[in-house]
Amino acid sequence: MDMLIDHFTHFLAVEKGLAANTLESYQRDLVMYNAYLREQGISQIQDTTRSHISGYLLMLKEKGRATATISRNMASIRAFYQFLVRDKHLEHDPSIHLETPKMEKRLPKVLSIQEVEMLLEGPKVNTAPGMRDKGMLELLYATGIRVSELVSLDIGDVNLDMGFLKCMGKGSKERMIPLGSIAIDVVRRYIEQGRPKLLKQGNDHALFLNHLGKRMTRQGFWKIIKKYAVQAGVRAEITPHTLRHSFATHLLENGADLRSVQEMLGHADISTTQIYTHVTKTRIKDVYAKSHPRA
Repeated sequence: MDMLIDHFTHFLAVEKGLAANTLESYQRDLVMYNAYLREQGISQIQDTTRSHISGYLLMLKEKGRATATISRNMASIRAFYQFLVRDKHLEHDPSIHLETPKMEKRLPKVLSIQEVEMLLEGPKVNTAPGMRDKGMLELLYATGIRVSELVSLDIGDVNLDMGFLKCMGKGSKERMIPLGSIAIDVVRRYIEQGRPKLLKQGNDHALFLNHLGKRMTRQGFWKIIKKYAVQAGVRAEITPHTLRHSFATHLLENGADLRSVQEMLGHADISTTQIYTHVTKTRIKDVYAKSHPRA
C-alpha cells in the first residue's frame, strides 16, 4: 500500500500538476488511512471494502475532527481508489456512493475599507523593513493574491512600468494581475530604496526579503500582519487570507463582475468565487438594518 500511495502522489504531481502543499495533504491523509487499515488487520488494498472507509471516517468524527478535515480525507481516499481502478490495481471502487459529509459554508472574515486603510497606514516607510512591510500589505490588497504567492514572488515577476504582476498559483497555473497606482509607487520605492538595504547576497531573486536577506516566509509575514493589526486597533480577527477576502468583497461591492474577480483570484471554479457574493449581500443587509428608519 505504501508503494501504491507513492505511485498515486507521483501521478498527481506529474500528470495533474498539483502543488506541493496539495500533494502533502493527499499523502498525509492516505498514510493515516493506511495506518487505520493495518489496525483492522488489512494489509492488502484489494481486501478493503466500503465498510472500512465508513469506519475510518466515523473514527475521525469520534475523534472530533472538523467536517472540513473529514471531507478532505474522503476526497483523498476517493481519488486514490479511482486511480487504483484506472491503473488496474482494483476491479471495483469501494468508495462509490459513499456520502461526503456536508460542510458548513462559513463566510470569510472581511475588513471594512476603513479598517484596511488603518492597517495599510501602519508601516513606517522611513526604514527598509517598513518599506517592505508597506509593499507587502499594499500588494496583497491591490491584487488579492494568496500569501504563499506573495512570498514566492521574484523581483522579475512585477512589471511596475506596465502595471501588472505575474503570479504562479495552485497547480502551477500562471496569471497576470493588474496593479493600482498606489501599490506601484510603494513597491517601486521598496525596490529602489528598501530592498538593497535588506539584501545580503547579490544573487537573491526574491522580491520580499527578511532581516537575514533571505526570502520572506509565510510565518514571517503572519507575524507582520498581526503586528500592524494590533497597532492599528483593528478588532476583526486577522488571518493571512483576510486582505484577499477583503480585496474580492470590495471589488464586488463596487461593481466588479464575478468572472473578472475569479480570474484575479485564480479560482478554477466560479462557484468558489461566489462565496463573496454572499458576503456582499450580508453586508448590504447590515447597512440597511442600521440605516433605514423602518428597518
